Amino acid sequence: GVWRQTRALLFKNCLIKCRTKKSSVQEVLFPLFFLFWLILMSMMHPHRKYGEVANTNLGTLDTSMLVNFIIGYTPPTQMAREIMKKVAFDNFEDGIITEEYLSEEELQEASAFKPSNFVGVVFNDAMSYQLRFPDSVAMSSIYMESR
Repeated sequence: GVWRQTRALLFKNCLIKCRTKKSSVQEVLFPLFFLFWLILMSMMHPHRKYGEVANTNLGTLDTSMLVNFIIGYTPPTQMAREIMKKVAFDNFEDGIITEEYLSEEELQEASAFKPSNFVGVVFNDAMSYQLRFPDSVAMSSIYMESR
């Protein structure tokens, strides 16, 4: 029954492998070659381990640079309003102006006409955001390597 068919199939496959030695060797050596290549590449570009940064006092923030600083944000959700209120009033007494925009397109149009002291914040959800500058985009990330 089943055992005899399985044994016959195994015998047939062994005969095929013995008769096609070149392709059988290639089936074994190519994965080993690629594995060796991957190991070699990972050894050439090792992962960088960064040590801890000691707690240091960075001093007081120079708020003279933040006079009439404009932060635009979208979408105007309750969570975004609370975050921007905390940024504007709890951290700085004066100098930062927050503006809410209904859409990302409206934020981009406003950043084109505003001076260089404008920064846009696009909230993706309650835990992630993107910073939009007049000429470039920087995404927030927990881990980023230098380019």
